[in-house]
Amino acid sequence: MLPDEMRELRRLKAALIEVFEARGYGEVATPAIEYDEVMARADGPARSSYRFFDESGELLTLRSDMTVPIARLVATRFAAGEPPFRFSYLASGYRAVRPQRGQMREFVQAGVELIGASPAEGAVEVIEVLEEALDAAGLGRAVIGLGDADLYRRLLEELGVEGEARDSVLASLATHDLVALEQKLLEAGIGAERAQSCARLTQLRGGREVLEQARGLGGAAVEGAIAQLSETYDELQRRGAADRVQIDLGLLRDLGYYSGAILEVYDPALGYVLGGGGRYDGLMKQFGQDLSAAGFALYLDRVHTAQLEETRRG
Repeated sequence: MLPDEMRELRRLKAALIEVFEARGYGEVATPAIEYDEVMARADGPARSSYRFFDESGELLTLRSDMTVPIARLVATRFAAGEPPFRFSYLASGYRAVRPQRGQMREFVQAGVELIGASPAEGAVEVIEVLEEALDAAGLGRAVIGLGDADLYRRLLEELGVEGEARDSVLASLATHDLVALEQKLLEAGIGAERAQSCARLTQLRGGREVLEQARGLGGAAVEGAIAQLSETYDELQRRGAADRVQIDLGLLRDLGYYSGAILEVYDPALGYVLGGGGRYDGLMKQFGQDLSAAGFALYLDRVHTAQLEETRRG
């Protein structure tokens, strides 16, 4: 990064930290190097692929995100504290990439974690902070997709799709490959009508009307997702914070620790994801703390590109 870009990024970082601090999220830092067994608790494909041994034979890893290290931080340094805990960060992460897709092995994220608030309140507050962060960055066109992390896991369980077949279907969902999705559902023994209904479900995006459209496309799993999303969306509307939120029933995050409401931020003018997040109530139990939690992270390089595009378009 050259001087002009560094100056722009420094201003962006300052604007985001100002938003986080104003909402009571204190900035923290954790080591870039973690014990591998700590990061393994993320239980997802985005887990770091950069591992090595230290001088005593301990397996170490470069962190792939900040959520897991902050969960560890709360469990070890704030175990006797009174929740909720609010933390923010500006930090680098490291992940294996597919070079042909132009991804970076090292990236900088800015985000927040809210640990110990009620599940419904946590998701809504995090979305409010995310909206303020996007406004501070000047991203008036950015949209926040709101989905449910448990929807397709429960739906596939309801349909009797398990093991490798389930993982294969979820992989197609993550890449939004509808042709492969229908084919894999058929191969798993799901009838053509149900397979088509699942594919249609993934295409539903919009306002509250989307939830009504979804009712006829599934059973208990869909009803459960509708109930949770309705609660979150209605509270956002009550607070006047739903204008840039779009319900997206095709949303699926690639980290295994998410549960309940999940988020994805994208700029329609750019066509790629600026960040994401959601609830991860089960992760804290991995560290011995039964606390609900939610958070989000923005990729600073992508946010910076979106800023430049917003300025160019006026």
